[in-house]
Amino acid sequence: EHSWNNLSADERTELLRLRKKNKELRMLKEILKKACALLLKETK
Repeated sequence: EHSWNNLSADERTELLRLRKKNKELRMLKEILKKACALLLKETK
């Protein structure tokens, strides 16, 4: 496993970007899960 210091500036930038995107997608997934549950409840 690489340590932070072994990464180039570009790799660090990319890693931070991907971590941010990952966080966004996890949040979106939670929102969609709740929305689906709500819709299912309303259609029953």
